[in-house]
Amino acid sequence: MTPMPASRAAVSADAELVRRALARDGMAVRTIVEQNNRRLYRIARSIVRSDSEAEDVVQEAYVSACTHLDSFRGDSNLATWLSRITINEAFARLRRARATVSLEALTAHRSEAQIIPFPQTATTDDPERTMAQREILGLIERATDNLPEIFRIVFVARVIEGMSVEETADLLGLTAKTVKTRLHRARRLLRQQLGSQIGAVLTDAFPFAGRRCQRMTNAIIRRLGLSD
Repeated sequence: MTPMPASRAAVSADAELVRRALARDGMAVRTIVEQNNRRLYRIARSIVRSDSEAEDVVQEAYVSACTHLDSFRGDSNLATWLSRITINEAFARLRRARATVSLEALTAHRSEAQIIPFPQTATTDDPERTMAQREILGLIERATDNLPEIFRIVFVARVIEGMSVEETADLLGLTAKTVKTRLHRARRLLRQQLGSQIGAVLTDAFPFAGRRCQRMTNAIIRRLGLSD
């Protein structure tokens, strides 16, 4: 499908960041990484279903993107361009795993994937409420992991990451109607698993902030041989 044109302001901001990054400006690269870390991590995890694997995918995607920044043409915004690279890297990782690991070993690997914990920075005066929040998010994350792949990535993009129907369609190469249909199916499957309506708490699922974000950003800067 034809990519959605990015807004002039977004194109201008992306172009400036890319120009500086091509000149090996470490601060520009850090800005790109910090602005896109959460989205790319959530998208990667929706495919590989492992937090550690998702981090590896995102790091490889950033390195690949920075190596080929001169191919960015601004047909879509930088976030979408990076997201496509991340999706390709995630699926490539799955293909490599399937080619080298037996079905039994792959199944065992997936069953051992850790669920992302509730943010440790969250504080409350009610320990029972904190525990309840953790249990709810754990249920949501496990239910999301159990969605069929074609529904899972649409659900993460639309509901958890908050992308619009048009952005999701552009990212995944789908029609808006297909995005809506898959999102409807994903929600229905989740409701069946959870046994209740899915509320606004989903926006806090699959957190990516604080030390995890900083650690990944620093690792990417080091791998690219840059300094701020």
